[in-house]
Amino acid sequence: MAQSQIQEQLQQQKQGQMFSHQQLLQASLVELPLTQLVDRINTEMNDNPALESETGYDYGETTDYQDGGDYNDAPEAQDDFESRSEREERQSALDEALSNLGRDDEDLPVYHGGSAFADEREEMVYGESVSFYDQLKEQMGELDMTERQRDIMEYLIGSLDDDGLLRKPLDAVCEELAIYHNLDVSEQEVAQTLELLQGFDPAGIGARTLQECLLLQIARRSPSRVRELMQRVVNNHFDEFTKKHWDKIQAALGINDAQAEALFRELRKLNPRPGASLGETVGRSMQQITPDFIVDTQDDGTVTFVLNNGEVPELKVSQSFIDSMEEYQQNKENLSRQTKEALLYIKKKVDAAQNFIEAVKMRRHTLSITMHAIIQLQHQFFVDGDEASLRPMILRDVAEKTGLDPSTISRVSNSKYAQTRWGTFPLRHFFSDAYVTESGEAMSTRKIKAVLREIIDAEDKRKPLSDDVLKEELGRRGFPIARRTVAKYREQLGIPIARLRK
Repeated sequence: MAQSQIQEQLQQQKQGQMFSHQQLLQASLVELPLTQLVDRINTEMNDNPALESETGYDYGETTDYQDGGDYNDAPEAQDDFESRSEREERQSALDEALSNLGRDDEDLPVYHGGSAFADEREEMVYGESVSFYDQLKEQMGELDMTERQRDIMEYLIGSLDDDGLLRKPLDAVCEELAIYHNLDVSEQEVAQTLELLQGFDPAGIGARTLQECLLLQIARRSPSRVRELMQRVVNNHFDEFTKKHWDKIQAALGINDAQAEALFRELRKLNPRPGASLGETVGRSMQQITPDFIVDTQDDGTVTFVLNNGEVPELKVSQSFIDSMEEYQQNKENLSRQTKEALLYIKKKVDAAQNFIEAVKMRRHTLSITMHAIIQLQHQFFVDGDEASLRPMILRDVAEKTGLDPSTISRVSNSKYAQTRWGTFPLRHFFSDAYVTESGEAMSTRKIKAVLREIIDAEDKRKPLSDDVLKEELGRRGFPIARRTVAKYREQLGIPIARLRK
């Protein structure tokens, strides 16, 4: 094969790798909520001296400096933004890094930096308590774990529901880690990390079922006759336990009334919702919520929104790096090897800064078009705030409207909130599957669940409604669904059967 062909293939391979890296960077930023984005940007600025923040930039104006461009078009340095010491520190870091370079000679393209955007808005925070997710991450910091284990652990913590339980199967966790984090893990690795999580406080965190949750709590108790009996009840008589058939349990265990009373008293102390034990309030409502979107509904039904940028800084490529490249460009005919090495380092850092800036801009664009599509599809809900107004909407519906991939919509919807006139909601709140009736009519499962909860809330607590009666009542209200579907939705709402609602 000719040398030129080999070089061309290598160049294409490099371009493909760059493209893949940029895609991964954009995907990772899209997934971050506002507060984590700020942390990520600060980390990037600490790691890359070519990336800086600035003030006073006019949003919407973006200037790119392409290969072969005129350096005279570069923006002036923001002298009033950085103190002299900050500039000296950056220059010192540059000089130190340049002194350690050792690269081969090569022809280096001319590259100029660009600048970014910022739409500064006040960060709006709700609640004062720390989320139980953050408290679990604090406990994670006390363990000696590999970076890979930490990645898995953080994802598991983020996957817990409001009760502190992991409701998704381990193979689904493996698949999501591969798709969203480019992390190829086995179920065994996830299971081992989950076992570590289940050792966190409070007992029961990270369980996959209610039964496992209770067993984890019992296992933390000191060895005793009561603990042994509790384990037997939850292991062997769980169905009777959930239905409160105490007489059957007592007979099966062969214990007297006093022993049974002591046992049942201890069983009632078990917590089916360990996630609610962390903090002052329950579940995700405990979190310090910073909405990513501020949605405004006018009296005439017009719905608009803005992105909440909070403390996200405006970003630019360091002027000192641009100046250095300009100096090298003016003397490019007589570049020494050392100078070329310095230029290579500078170009590498400028490229990384520019790519990061573009990824932040792409995140903003992706979030904007996604929220715009959600408002279009769920417009009536934003107008009246009625849960019953939510239409069936899945990831694919938003993907088709935006032209984005469903996996991208999933990343946008993860851990992000929208502040509306009717409250602050996670974006996932606006998604729901469709229930198709025998006549072919599609109904929002969320809408059906809202009506089901309304019916149960209004029932006579002395005579709770059975699933058959609930089915009939839903049918009268225009929701003809099967009894087994009623039972399924009731369980998903966390509502027990009629006998246990007395």
